[in-house]
Amino acid sequence: MTSPAPPGPPRPTSRDVARAAGVSQATVSLVLGDKWRGRVSESTAGRVRDTARDLGYRPNLAARNLRLGHTRTALLVVPALTNEFFARVYTGAAAVAAEHGFGVVLYPSPDGTGPARDPFASARAALDGVIASSMAADALGALRGAGLPLVMLDSDPAAPGPAARVNLDIADGMRQVAGHLLALGHRHFLHLASAIDSWTFAVRARALHEALRGVPATHVRTVSAALDVRAGREAAEHALALPGPRPTAIVCDDDILAAGACKAARRLGLRVPDDLSVTGFDDLALATAVEPELTTVRLPAEQVGERGMSALLAVLEGRQAEPGSLPVHLVVRGSSAPPPAGPTA
Repeated sequence: MTSPAPPGPPRPTSRDVARAAGVSQATVSLVLGDKWRGRVSESTAGRVRDTARDLGYRPNLAARNLRLGHTRTALLVVPALTNEFFARVYTGAAAVAAEHGFGVVLYPSPDGTGPARDPFASARAALDGVIASSMAADALGALRGAGLPLVMLDSDPAAPGPAARVNLDIADGMRQVAGHLLALGHRHFLHLASAIDSWTFAVRARALHEALRGVPATHVRTVSAALDVRAGREAAEHALALPGPRPTAIVCDDDILAAGACKAARRLGLRVPDDLSVTGFDDLALATAVEPELTTVRLPAEQVGERGMSALLAVLEGRQAEPGSLPVHLVVRGSSAPPPAGPTA
């Protein structure tokens, strides 16, 4: 029979940290609770953090949360996780949350962009705030009555409701695409649009049409498709087979649709980019998995998550969230080139 293992050393307490750092327990609480600014000097805060790390101190979050009356938990509501963009948003949000002793619960709407059930029996009791993509706005219905601070991602600035917003400069991204293709000489366009009724996709359509409006001899036709490769292929294949001048460039709302457009071109015996240029949006891993690699707009997904969590923390602390939209950048790859010479019919 083995004897029980001897007990390990006692877990260090905030009192131990205070004694070793030469400060009060109240100061330790302020520093480790990230509420020291304006109350404790930066050098003292640094000394407390270093001491806590050296001692291996870990706060008792359960006890602290009971005292403070909150859980230090945020809910991130996104569409179904088949799109890597939102996984990267979560990564950014979770990184900032961890720095402030918060956790992030990821809640994908089970039906993509449709309504979702309340993830908790009592959202008010289980959460401190919500960060949500505009593409999953319908999933917020069960949470609206909870009175929780809400930060919206990629949403209409004119719509009422959220305490803060984090937007990307989506319109500029589409203007960069249009400018690139126009400079190559394209004048006949097909816009392969997402069928999702969302502010972000409405902005893409509007920015593209505005960028092309007024350019002589320019034509654009729009078709929509569900956000998957097969739907994009079928919609592009049908549009390219219609009578009349064939588009020389397909501008897609998303890299997934662009992959479908490339498949449609191959089925019709067209070469990308020799016969047909294709552009995407998002710069997913898929953009470099296809051949040729996609010209697309890079969206800083992790920064969206970081900014979203930072905005929620600001709201919870009564501060103003950081203003301004995050910039996006066109990445030119092999799927775009000058249009073919001669008629395209």
